[in-house]
Amino acid sequence: MKRLNGVDALMLYSETPEIHMHTLKIGVLDLSGLGDGYSRALFREVAMPRLQALPPLRRQLVEIPGRVHHPMWRQNPTIDFDHHVRFVEVPAPGGRRELDELIGRIASTPLDRSRPLWELYVVEGLADNRIGVVHKVHHVLADGVASANQLARAISPADPEEVGDHESVDDQGHDPFTLLRAAGGDHVRQMRRLPGLLRQTAGGVNQVRRRSRERVADPDLARNFAPPQTFLNHVVSPVRRFASAPLALSDAKDVARRLDVTLNDIVLATAAGALRELLLRYDGHADAPLIAGVPVAFDTSPDRLSGNHFSYITPSIPVHLADPLERVRVTSVATSIAKENHHLLGPTTIASWLNYLPPQVVPSVFRRQARRMESSLIMNLTISNVPGPKTPGLVSGASVSEIYSVGPLVVGSGMNITVWSYVDQLSISVLTDDRTLDDPHEATDAIVRAFAEIRTAAGVDGPLTEVSGALPLVGTA
Repeated sequence: MKRLNGVDALMLYSETPEIHMHTLKIGVLDLSGLGDGYSRALFREVAMPRLQALPPLRRQLVEIPGRVHHPMWRQNPTIDFDHHVRFVEVPAPGGRRELDELIGRIASTPLDRSRPLWELYVVEGLADNRIGVVHKVHHVLADGVASANQLARAISPADPEEVGDHESVDDQGHDPFTLLRAAGGDHVRQMRRLPGLLRQTAGGVNQVRRRSRERVADPDLARNFAPPQTFLNHVVSPVRRFASAPLALSDAKDVARRLDVTLNDIVLATAAGALRELLLRYDGHADAPLIAGVPVAFDTSPDRLSGNHFSYITPSIPVHLADPLERVRVTSVATSIAKENHHLLGPTTIASWLNYLPPQVVPSVFRRQARRMESSLIMNLTISNVPGPKTPGLVSGASVSEIYSVGPLVVGSGMNITVWSYVDQLSISVLTDDRTLDDPHEATDAIVRAFAEIRTAAGVDGPLTEVSGALPLVGTA
């Protein structure tokens, strides 16, 4: 058996009736290459060995008596296909809007903790001879890197074979005495590590403070731990809404090269432009920079299929700047500072402290916060940029034409923007609750417009590159 690490535990403890801590991975499959056509029986025949070959999907939580320590994982021998895999159908005409609306409903319900923490929805009725596959997996099981690695294995053209996971789980006994003895031994080890962690943290904090004093103050950057109140920030409801849109990865890389910034800078500056448009529409002003929570992985191994090995940086998002090129410049400065602070503090420092979360106390604190807090104390929203599979997926003749991903909402924040790259695509996903926007596609449309604005300002003429094979916004009946 294997115990949850501190970040895993945080993903579990922070779940409330309003804040669901699952992530979604969405694939669109083109079935035109299937010689004998699609059927549910064929999907089961193809999918079952691929799912069985991913050991993390057979993990199940085991609570510790008295909640004296974080839960552990035990490994089931097989997957209950009929429980985890559900077939659903979207209404005609089966375009992107119909699929996105269904995904919002799927995201609105929590996972059953008495079973392995994932579900797979096969979406039928899509336009142009396609199906959708929506993988709903709890964040406690896998972060963005691990999920991307799982997905790459699942859609590989090669025949599935069970793969090793360097965070493997040995299913030893889980009787109360064994669990309590293991918890006691782990607590002793944690106490031995505490003096070193205190020294590491103090050294990191001193380095951050010293470097901060050396920097010239920039009025365009937000102050740490002071996110302004916006329409994004309120008590989050349990209802979720979802929207997606594709961009050409080549367009984004070209703009990044022209402006001598990173692809991540372009993603964040594009989000800044879109958020500026939405703030002007909903709040009537955009006069202060926002703060984004941006996950940063510290274990990017391609073999890791489970676990959470990430921390956050909190760069300033310059929504108050009207000039798109100035937004890119300030975004680059802000991310550079945030990354440097993260490195000086120590990439694993915060994650190490989370190992000491008290299981008896933390879940109830999050439940109270979810019902009352109208704004996060740290950030306005989450923005993620994760490299996805670089090789086109091909599963028994069906090609994977698009992939999208989105993480959860957090307390006091009604929006999550997640960008995944897949082969030659930059796949944009937005998750909100039902209190944030009238239509979540307002956000994806604004993101596309904001990117086009940056691209034009960078000196690129002509329309955006069309993403071939993408599901139409509105299908044809």
